[in-house]
Amino acid sequence: MSDRVIVVTAPERVEIREEEAPPVREGTFRVATLYSGVSAGTELSYVKGTNPLLSARFDRDLGLFEPDRPAESYPVTRLGYMEVGRVTASATPAVAEGTLVAMAYGHRTGHLADPLVDRWVPLPPDLDPMLGVYVAHAGPICANGLLHAAADAFGPGVRSLGDGVRGRRVAVVGAGMIGLLTALFALRHGAESVLVLDGTSRRRAVAEALGCAVLDPADGDPAVAVKSRWRRGPGDRGADLVFQCRGQPSALHLAMRLLRPQGTVIDLAFYQGGADEVRLGEEFHHNGLSVRCAQIGRVPRGLEATWDRERLSAETVSMVRECGDGIRRHVVTAVVPFDKGPELLRDLATRARQEVATILEC
Repeated sequence: MSDRVIVVTAPERVEIREEEAPPVREGTFRVATLYSGVSAGTELSYVKGTNPLLSARFDRDLGLFEPDRPAESYPVTRLGYMEVGRVTASATPAVAEGTLVAMAYGHRTGHLADPLVDRWVPLPPDLDPMLGVYVAHAGPICANGLLHAAADAFGPGVRSLGDGVRGRRVAVVGAGMIGLLTALFALRHGAESVLVLDGTSRRRAVAEALGCAVLDPADGDPAVAVKSRWRRGPGDRGADLVFQCRGQPSALHLAMRLLRPQGTVIDLAFYQGGADEVRLGEEFHHNGLSVRCAQIGRVPRGLEATWDRERLSAETVSMVRECGDGIRRHVVTAVVPFDKGPELLRDLATRARQEVATILEC
């Protein structure tokens, strides 16, 4: 038995390789992949050759990048983090054969999992299995953004993901997969208004179909438009909170310009280069703003005991169960056969093809 694996051998060079599938041993289980979601940020950075880990190593103890010491090199053999599969064999009481699970093991047709090492989330029978690709990792990224907003407002007293958005005017910069799922979380948890800004008309249409207000950043100055629309009092205009979901420094600068004084940007983006367009001497300084990174590797300090990845996945299941029809109809814009995966990734990386969210089907 063998598995097919999508591998990046060099920038813009993607192929499928055959790997011998290891046998199921005591304490493990085997998963046959049904669906694998595509990340237009992280994994395309390997296809483009822009991922910072290709030129530096991250020292987790020091929390510092060490330049000229690449942590990864080509070929990149583990690509992707949104998989749904069915357990076809199990030698552990932790999971039964036939169970549908969400995992994050990369674009491959099968995987041998160790329940003590791999993270796996059983999917409820009433959930569309295709949308299960968002349960293990991508959805928790967005839920963690709301959790950071809640912690910014309430510190360790957070009780709900809605604590940071309920009754507030929220802007979301970027209508990719992460931005749209984050917008849905904010709507579902009681935001007074959710405004999505994106320069692509197709993505704005998706956000509008999901129930959000939309704004084209190219249609005049978006900060003036937002601050003309949202006013709390004299000298207090703008969004209460901005989720920044686009990996461009100009998007972070725009996010800061949208905020009311002393507001916070919750940053979910992955920046792969410099940040010359982030002008810290302007709105950031004069309006006393905050930028808070909501990286999925950490929940806010003080909430580790009550908000772990499992709880964020449970919040994702709840959101997808309620909003799944809209996600399936509007957010997932392409379902592509697994064998076409290399071509798809090359086209997305070179912008020969543009999609909101894409899923590979095995």
